[in-house]
Amino acid sequence: MPTAVSQLPSEQSLKAHFPLTFPIPSPVTHPDLLTVKDLHREEDLLRNPTSFRSWWSAINTTREAFIALQKIEPPPDLPAEGIALLGPLASPLARISLQRLTYLYEAALVQFAGSFKLWKSYLNLRMSFVLGKLVVKKRAGGKKKFPEMKDALEEEHDDLEEWEGGLDPVIGWEEWKSLVATFERALMWLPRLPRLWLMYLSIFFHPKCPPLLSHTHARHTFDRALRTLPPSLHSRIWVRYLLWAEGKGGATTVHVYRRYLAVDPSVTERFTTLLLTPVNSSPRPLEAAKLLLSLARKAARGEYTSPEGKSPYQLLEAWIEVVEKFADEVGLDVEETIESNEAIALAEENAAENASEAAEPASTNGKLIRMAGPAITVTSDGQTTHPYDEDEDPLIPRKLNVEKIIHKDGLAIYKDQAGRLWTGLATYWIKRAEFDRAKETFENGLKSVLTIRDFTQIFDAYAEFGESLISALMSSLENEDDESEEEAAETERELDAKIAEFEDLTDRRPFLVNDVLIRRNPNDVQEWEKRIALWGEDDEKVAATYTKALDTINPRKATANLHRLYINFAKFYEEGGVTGQAEEDLDSARKIFEKATKVNFKLVEDLAEVWCEWSEMEIRHENYDDAIRVMQRATAIPRNVKINYHDHALSAQTRLFKSLKLWSFYVDLEESIGTVESTKNVYDKILELRIANAQIIVNYAAFLEENKYFEESFKIYERGVELFTFPISFEIWNIYLSKFVKRYGGSKLERARDLFEQALEKCPPKPCKPLFLMYAKLEEEYGLAKRSMNILDRATKVVADQDKFDMFTIYIAKAAENYGLPATRPIYERALEVLPDRQTADICLRFAAMERKLGEIDRARAIIAHASQFCDPRVHPEFWAHWHSFELDTGSEDTFKEMLRIKRSVQAQFNTEASYLAAEATAAKQGTRNAQEDEPQDAMAAAEKQVGGVKGFVAATTTRLPPVDGEEAPAAEESAAVPAANVDEIQISDDEL
Repeated sequence: MPTAVSQLPSEQSLKAHFPLTFPIPSPVTHPDLLTVKDLHREEDLLRNPTSFRSWWSAINTTREAFIALQKIEPPPDLPAEGIALLGPLASPLARISLQRLTYLYEAALVQFAGSFKLWKSYLNLRMSFVLGKLVVKKRAGGKKKFPEMKDALEEEHDDLEEWEGGLDPVIGWEEWKSLVATFERALMWLPRLPRLWLMYLSIFFHPKCPPLLSHTHARHTFDRALRTLPPSLHSRIWVRYLLWAEGKGGATTVHVYRRYLAVDPSVTERFTTLLLTPVNSSPRPLEAAKLLLSLARKAARGEYTSPEGKSPYQLLEAWIEVVEKFADEVGLDVEETIESNEAIALAEENAAENASEAAEPASTNGKLIRMAGPAITVTSDGQTTHPYDEDEDPLIPRKLNVEKIIHKDGLAIYKDQAGRLWTGLATYWIKRAEFDRAKETFENGLKSVLTIRDFTQIFDAYAEFGESLISALMSSLENEDDESEEEAAETERELDAKIAEFEDLTDRRPFLVNDVLIRRNPNDVQEWEKRIALWGEDDEKVAATYTKALDTINPRKATANLHRLYINFAKFYEEGGVTGQAEEDLDSARKIFEKATKVNFKLVEDLAEVWCEWSEMEIRHENYDDAIRVMQRATAIPRNVKINYHDHALSAQTRLFKSLKLWSFYVDLEESIGTVESTKNVYDKILELRIANAQIIVNYAAFLEENKYFEESFKIYERGVELFTFPISFEIWNIYLSKFVKRYGGSKLERARDLFEQALEKCPPKPCKPLFLMYAKLEEEYGLAKRSMNILDRATKVVADQDKFDMFTIYIAKAAENYGLPATRPIYERALEVLPDRQTADICLRFAAMERKLGEIDRARAIIAHASQFCDPRVHPEFWAHWHSFELDTGSEDTFKEMLRIKRSVQAQFNTEASYLAAEATAAKQGTRNAQEDEPQDAMAAAEKQVGGVKGFVAATTTRLPPVDGEEAPAAEESAAVPAANVDEIQISDDEL
């Protein structure tokens, strides 16, 4: 029995089936092409050879018959390997059907060689027998009509044709050649149709396409398509061309992409990705780096926009990543970098010298004619382009000066990304094993960055670099077997040095951070103070830092408290250094203060504080005369005193003589160690300069009073009230009048009256109450009671509304004390006319109480009734309680009924939502709500309560007659069972009804 291996067909037996379509089959060469059933069709075609419908019908009939037979055909008598090699032509039916259809199509094309429909159908048929069954893909949504090349490549990659099966390129080589020849003949007749070209090009993407066709022949075909089709259709070809080139990889990809980038550089970023991750060749990092550098520079100049939305910095960062990954292939080493930097510096010097030469004068006719110089490249519209640079040319194999490029294109432009740029450059040197250069780069970065974020980025990378070196050296020491003793000792010394450097780096971190903040703002006083604090007890460093800070800071741009820096520097010398162990150096401190007095501070108060601190230093060392002389120098008055203190265009020294802070310190100093006359002179100068405030007036007057200059003190008060207006002058008047009355009492009454009248003449209503009371008290104690009452009467008319109630209260009390209770009636009546409604009830109750004392019960009841219209029973229950008790004590049943009637009418008058809410708020605040109101109720009970009657009305069902004389009162149990009676209920007997 034969084995399975022996049953496998040989290569020769499989190749024997081919070629099928070349030469073109005909009934002469292949008698089995026609059957008896086909004779009628052939006769019809011979009679009507120019009828396209006849040919098309014959072709369709033959194809349909082939499809029908294919469905019922049994599997071919071949093993699975043989079927896979032959693909669509594995069965005899498929082979004979291909020949029959080829015969019909070729015969039809003889008559209709220019028919696109016929050629397309023929080519699809031939492709189906060679390439296999086409897989139909489902798409969601439509395609853009004119997409960008980046999007077009992605869409086309997803839409590439895929086939099931296919003829083996070795077994069916003849059929593959015949298919290509058929496409060539079709394009000979229809060269301008892009669909035929795209169908032809799709063959080269088939996984079984023979290498003789899918490489060189495919590239030539793509080139012929580009040469044949118009430029408007080139994008459709280039998409397939680029995808085909990506699939081939190597030099093919590079050359094809270079050709396309000359036309459209939008896919440069995609090309750089391919260069770094090629399919079947080594990476080309130098070319990718140059392309990315060119894109970054063009984007920075505004000549390029990234299709992927990358900014110019992101493109430069992508270039840095390439440089970091392929440091040896892209950049120069240290020696070459130094030589390149020197050459570039020399070229820049020569260019600067040439630029400094006199420029050619312009011509008089309005045109500039350039007579000499190198050629300048321009665009098609005549604009000057960027000069040629070898660093951007991917065809030049020269490596890049990475250090110069990062400084020029990175640090000089993207100052906010300095941390990433410096770490990238240092990483480049680390990858090249140039550790000293990397360390130098880290140090330069730390000394140049301006933000804490960049500093942190560089410092962390620097520290990580140091740790990696230490770890590597420690690992090498662990493997001592591989090293000699000398090498091990050398490694240990190097390790100790690296550890010392690492510790020094961590110790320097606070100073480095402070350097960053000072570089960012050299005029930041607080950072300079922190720098001084960092030096601790090192007096030399502290003094040097103070000196450097004062030389660096611009006073007009400095932050707050620049003067404190000078003061602290002077105290540093005064106290003998930070620790106080050195000798006190007052001369140096005075020199610091002298220098500070010449600094044009932003605020005059800062300069004044410097003078004050200088004087205080002299006082601390008991140099009182020097302290006085310092303040005399500071307060020297110039000839022109008409200077605006708030004019910042003038220097601080020019405006210093108007500093109230300086004069206040000077006058305090004179009061402490000077004479009375010198102090008075200083105070007089302050008043002459018109810079005094109310406190200065009060202090001057108090100083004169302490030294028994009473009249001069009162003159100062009078000058103060002339200088200031209300409400500031009120305080001065208040002190002045109290001091005057205390001093003279009633001895100078007329003068005191004049002073009070002057004070009240211009005093506004709000603060005049204390002055009236003081005036009235003066008249009461030293003058006439009538005048005192007149003053109080004036006060009730003048004071503010919120003070009138108190004034009427005082007025009524004084009137009752001096003239008796009847004299208060007109005062009460006028109060009722003047006071607002919210205070009427209170004054009416007092008025009624006074009338009740006088026995005028009816007048008291009328007054209370008048006040009732302003008092809601729910908001002012205390008023109605008072009236209730009043009626119980003095009224009758009729008056009591009238009170209840008025109460109901007033409550009905106030029965509004706002009044009800006010009552509820008052009750809750006073805690008068009973327990039943707080208990939870159902919805119906709450609604009934809300709609129920107004509180205060008497419920008829609760009426209870009082017990008759001689009748026993109800028992305690019965009285407990009966609900509490309404306190406002009127007891009416049956006889009265």
